[in-house]
Amino acid sequence: MDTGLDGKVVWITGASGGIGREVARVFAAEGARLVLQGRSQFESLQSWARAEGLDERALCLRYDVRDRAASFDAAARAVEHFGRLDVCVANAGVWPAADEPFHRMSEARVRDTVDTNLLGAAWTAQAFLHALEETGPRDDGDGAALVFTGSTAGRFGERDHADYALTKAGMYGLVRTLKNELPRLDPYARVNLVEPGWTVTEMAREALEDDEAVARVARTLALRQLARARDIAHAVVFLASPALARHISGEVLTVAGGMEGRLLWDRPEVDVQEIRRRLGPD
Repeated sequence: MDTGLDGKVVWITGASGGIGREVARVFAAEGARLVLQGRSQFESLQSWARAEGLDERALCLRYDVRDRAASFDAAARAVEHFGRLDVCVANAGVWPAADEPFHRMSEARVRDTVDTNLLGAAWTAQAFLHALEETGPRDDGDGAALVFTGSTAGRFGERDHADYALTKAGMYGLVRTLKNELPRLDPYARVNLVEPGWTVTEMAREALEDDEAVARVARTLALRQLARARDIAHAVVFLASPALARHISGEVLTVAGGMEGRLLWDRPEVDVQEIRRRLGPD
């Protein structure tokens, strides 16, 4: 199926992490040209791009998404290199692993999570919109697309991770506001939010190494499996596609196995080893 992404320029933040790397891989398979942001694992990102044979199609940039000026500079460099930006995936984020009730959570932790997850996404979106204003819409009528990576924590909350839930909930208002602003820059531009549940990535892997932790998560899912990074990547690519999602904007696509924020299964019905098997080589 033609996604209409061949030759499009796609900016992905957090491209060195689990979901971001898989998002980059799927966009590359669709023929897109890539602008890939990384920071702490930047060398790994560069090595991956070379190994995938993307030297001619990928511009790797090292900067901190918390730095607004750096985001604007990255967008400008992308436009200089490729001529424009068509798609932006605001994906960079952190999930502090330590359980901490909100009344004991340090100011430093809250500020860092908010600065990275919510403001980092906001600065990325600002820079993308600014670049779109400078270049104008595409001549072929394929509208620009902005996709945020949220979390079910923003909908259901997450005990002892209020800082994370706060940042993901904030994306709702941003998406539903920008859906009304983007068409003033490009009449066919769209913005949407992908909302993953528990996904096996490096960020969450430690928390899911314990069988009991996997069982607790699986009991809240209608589907007796955990998400893989590629499951989230496919949802992102779908929403970014001008062919598959041309009339979808301001929406939230939840990729969480039917999670409802409550227990759906009893413990004996959850086969942890079968869940692990279905994750595959990831």
